[in-house]
Amino acid sequence: MFQKVLIANRGEIALRVLRACKELGIQTVVVHSTADSDAMHVRLADESVCIGPPPSRESYLNIHQIVAACEITGADAVHPGYGFLSENAKFADILAAHNITFIGPSGDHIRIMGDKIEAKRTAKRLGIPVVPGSDGAISDEKEAKRVAAGIGYPVIIKASAGGGGRGMKVARSEADLEVALQTARSEAGAAFGDDAVYIEKFLEKPRHIELQVFGDGAGRGVHFGERDCSLQRRHQKVWEEANSPALNSEERARIGGICAKAIADLGYSGAGTIEFLYENGEFYFIEMNTRLQVEHPVTEAITGIDLVHEQIRVASGGGLSVRQEDIKFNGHAIECRINAEDPRTFTPSPGTITHFHTPGGLGVRVDSGVYSGYRIPPYYDSLIGKLIVHGRNRVECMMRLRRALDEFVVDGIKTTLPLFRDLVGNPDIANGDYDIHWLEKYLAEDD
Repeated sequence: MFQKVLIANRGEIALRVLRACKELGIQTVVVHSTADSDAMHVRLADESVCIGPPPSRESYLNIHQIVAACEITGADAVHPGYGFLSENAKFADILAAHNITFIGPSGDHIRIMGDKIEAKRTAKRLGIPVVPGSDGAISDEKEAKRVAAGIGYPVIIKASAGGGGRGMKVARSEADLEVALQTARSEAGAAFGDDAVYIEKFLEKPRHIELQVFGDGAGRGVHFGERDCSLQRRHQKVWEEANSPALNSEERARIGGICAKAIADLGYSGAGTIEFLYENGEFYFIEMNTRLQVEHPVTEAITGIDLVHEQIRVASGGGLSVRQEDIKFNGHAIECRINAEDPRTFTPSPGTITHFHTPGGLGVRVDSGVYSGYRIPPYYDSLIGKLIVHGRNRVECMMRLRRALDEFVVDGIKTTLPLFRDLVGNPDIANGDYDIHWLEKYLAEDD
């Protein structure tokens, strides 16, 4: 087991990893920018190192400074959390060159899955069902028209190097294709420095289903069930559930088995999430995230397994602590992402939290690094906390979520709590009857 882990992140995920390390008896080091000197994870860590001014590129994305912090403090491993450097193959390679363990997969696996085209090829080779589309990047409009005609409209054009909805455009006819192709390329080049795009069949009313997987790097792989992340705004997840209201146990076992075998065959090490669009009983691979997900707590709630403990165990050479037959699914869990944003316009709302009270009781968990009097800096993601609720079934979970949302108090800034209070009372949400377009339609109707 590691002696000292440096946590290369901030906010609630840094605090989440810190807690796991302390439970395992591992010393902790956190890095922080000058804007985060009063953050909760900085207060609670065994050691802290300031690595630069507020802009991420000068602090949390500054590989040189983070490696220097490891050497100064004697950290023998780095947990990257999510975001920032968590899927940066170069960072993983540099740490390895300095004999520091990256708590995550190899740089090669990060590279493969970070390129959407190569990831799709790899998924197909491993037996994972994929969305019909181009085999690689589209070279010109003529090829785009040929591919689109072959799979049928509507189609979606996606950036090879990116995510989060940037470089992503839908063409419903050949007449739309030229503009969509040009726009997607332009956005991809501006956002990711790479204008390569590819084409896939556009599914009209799919759900977003993702499988939590783990590999030990030596040919073993398991899955921890699925999460339904279909409630999204601008391709950003808002509300996540485990298990999905749309799947039955047979479908869960089928796609879970496929993904676990693929991870084993790949020789993958650590946590990963294989994401699908799901429509009419069929799964279509869209990407794999080679890191811990924001929504991992709902999986922990229904399995009783600490996924960060598992990450650290695997990275230290201890292997997986469970076999597939050991993993049981118990009840239902929902996570709401609480952002410092206007609940209608979603404009960021940084500022000072004057009062912060979290809900409690059986089956209620809040992951957050903020507190009363904390000033939210304007430089980073607006996520300030996650409310995770677990119940014996989905009905109990929804009732518990309604109660927990009523107890949650954040004063001094605007948050998305009012949105979730509306959603929990909506009949479609209560019935689990929604797809990836539902939330944006709901918000448009509400304007």
